[in-house]
This record gives sequence, structure tokens and C-alpha cells, in this order.
Amino acid sequence: MTDGARVFAALKEYVEKGEAKLTEAIREKQRQTELQAEGFIRKMEQDIRELKKRKTEVELLSVLQLEEPLSEEMKEKVPKMLARFELRRVQSYAVDVTFDPDTANPYLVLSDDGKQVHDSDVRQKLPDNPERFSYCINVLGEQSFSSGRFYFEVQVKGKTEWTVGVATESTNRKAQITLSPGDGFWTVRLRDGYEYNQRLIFGNTSSNQKLPLVLNLRVGVFVDYDEGRVSFYDVDTAALIYSFTGCSFTQKLRPFFSPGLNDNGRNSAPLIITPID
Repeated sequence: MTDGARVFAALKEYVEKGEAKLTEAIREKQRQTELQAEGFIRKMEQDIRELKKRKTEVELLSVLQLEEPLSEEMKEKVPKMLARFELRRVQSYAVDVTFDPDTANPYLVLSDDGKQVHDSDVRQKLPDNPERFSYCINVLGEQSFSSGRFYFEVQVKGKTEWTVGVATESTNRKAQITLSPGDGFWTVRLRDGYEYNQRLIFGNTSSNQKLPLVLNLRVGVFVDYDEGRVSFYDVDTAALIYSFTGCSFTQKLRPFFSPGLNDNGRNSAPLIITPID
């Protein structure tokens, strides 16, 4: 073997030994890291088990100490709290709504700010434009919606009849109408509000549902266009009055209102679009 060959062989051996040592060092470091990681994971798992154990013990102790007072108190309070939270959630989608004078039946009188409406018993001389309700004493909101969520509130204090809700843009304005989803109306109506047999009517469904403070009621109307939902709330109690669900909206929706007939002054109070508290 020549000197050059010996030098090359020695150099090769040196490199191979160095590579082997380096590989072993890397493997050892990897084993140590894995062991440390496993130890860390085991410690974390132990801590989690301990925390869960303590949490369970605290919950059990709370139940044992407070079971009777909490069960009775919470049965009464929790549903009301949840209802109030839900109302606050939908109120976050509040929009500013005003009555559209071009759609108001000629017997209806609107306030200058577009927030109040009542039946006057006197037909006003107004143009019979295509947008106006000529037959029924209805009026639409000026705003329209074709997506998303919106909410508004209406005060019906002192009224014996009223209707609130939403309607499609293409609703019939010139003839007798049926307030049903099939005809493009999602509404709640009060009838005979001054009598014992007052009725709330939802679309085509009539209910003898009693609302203790019905004459002081504020009605909240919430629409989720994309989800196909229209819900009505008693704002003062946060109670859900009724929901239309599974609706398939294909047109713009507009707020819809009727203050009802004056009824010889018994129903003269206005419908009022109110600000959100």
C-alpha cells in the first residue's frame, strides 16, 4: 500500500468514527429529549387529573351544602335569566325603523318623525300610488332587508288591536289580504284586547294566550333572514311570544304594521316604534 493510500484509509477511518460518535451523540440527545418530554407529559396528565379531582370535590361539596336552596331558587331564576340574555342578544341587531308614508293607508296618520301611527277615522286625500295600502289600514317600514339579522321594537300600550311583523316587498297593497306566511306576511296580531277572550294570532294560528300586561306590552321583532326565522318577544318580561322557523325568504323583507281600527276611540292609542333600552 502506498503512502497516499494509507493516508486516505486513515482519513476515511477517522471520518467514519467521527460520524459514528456524532450519530450516537445525536441519538442520545434524542433519547434524553424524549424522556424529558414523556416526563413532562406525565406530570401534566397528573396535574390535570388532580385538578379534575379537586373540581369534582368542590362541585360535590357545593351541591351537598346548597342543594335545597339552589334547586328551588334556580328553577325560578335561571329560565328568566336565560330569556333576558337571549333578548339582549337579539337586541344587539337593532336597526332604526321609520314608517313609510308612501305605503300608509289614507286613514292612517303618521307623526312627523315617522315613529307613530294611528287610525284617524277620516280618509285623507292622498295619491293612490302603487306602493300604498288602499284597502287595509296597514303601513310598511321604509327600510328593507335581504340578508343578515335585524330587530326593532313597537309599543302597543293602551291598544285593543294591533299587528306587527314583517312582509315581503311584493305584498298586495290594493285588496283584502290574508296575513299568512304563504302570502308573504310573518306577523303577530292582538284581537279583542279589552275583553277576557283576547286572542293573539300568529299567521293562520289563533291562540288564547294571556299576557298579564298586554296593554302595556312592547313587542320586539327579530328576523334572521339567512336562517329563516322571525321571532316576537314581550320586551318587558323578555318572554318569547312566538317564532316562525324554517322560512324560505326569497324577497326583500320590510317591517309591517297595523294599528287596528279606531273602534270609537277604544283603540285610538298609536303604535310607536321605540328606541332600544
